[in-house]
Amino acid sequence: MSKPRDKRMTADDVVARLEDGMTIGIGGWGPRRKPMALVRAILRSNLTDLTLVSWGGADVGLLARAGRIRKLVYAFVSLDSVPLEPNFQQARQNRTIPEVVELDEGMFQAGLRAAAQRLPFLPMRAGLGSDVMVNNPGLRTVTSPYPAADGVFEELVAVPALHLDAALVHMNRADPHGNATYLGPDPYFDDLFCMAADKAFVTCERIVDTAELTREAAVQRLLISRMMVDGVVETPNGAHFTTCTPDYERDEKFQCAYAAAAADPSAWEAFERRFLRGTEDDYQAAVKAFHEEQEA
Repeated sequence: MSKPRDKRMTADDVVARLEDGMTIGIGGWGPRRKPMALVRAILRSNLTDLTLVSWGGADVGLLARAGRIRKLVYAFVSLDSVPLEPNFQQARQNRTIPEVVELDEGMFQAGLRAAAQRLPFLPMRAGLGSDVMVNNPGLRTVTSPYPAADGVFEELVAVPALHLDAALVHMNRADPHGNATYLGPDPYFDDLFCMAADKAFVTCERIVDTAELTREAAVQRLLISRMMVDGVVETPNGAHFTTCTPDYERDEKFQCAYAAAAADPSAWEAFERRFLRGTEDDYQAAVKAFHEEQEA
């Protein structure tokens, strides 16, 4: 009997599997459990012309600021304590993202579910009578083939499938084969991202033996199956500066520095030079030095 395949790789290995023009889904939720080490690896690469699908946070902001996004599909882009992600805000105001699709949060989920089930669309009521339909004239409606109790055939929104070429998600723990678990309060929709994608890559705080996955977490928190996963990367602190509860919470001091730098071109140049132009190890060392300065 053959053993499950060892799927360990580096962040740069993952980015080497991506191509210009791909549709990439980024898991997590706003400033929570984002695969930021992979986002930083994309910034170090020459990847461009991307379609990005995300419940967005700094992942969207950084890639928008760098001019890597051709099309953005999103329900919101927020840092929570900074309500509107500042780099995203500038990109929208300056219209530097060529194409945007803004969906209701439920519609966004339905689009991922449709792709996960290999359906062209899923029907739902969300969006009817709202400006979501006005701002996205490409959205269509369908008529239910089944009458309601009053005999009326209901009109519904046909939410198109959000099919992904690749999904990038971050989890607390994974084994070498791609099984992965979350330890925090919420799975978000990382499993849907993986199932909606042709390829899925998981980063995690720590790669452990398969048996150890259930020592820290209940079985139902084994969210990602190896059957969904093409590669797994151990990236300690890899969701920084977003949360990865219970391993760490959001780095509010760093987030404030990020938001302040985003407002000023010269400050952003200094921020980018200090934190974003080196390797991931360079980034983590720079973050550590930043906090030592704050505490001095």
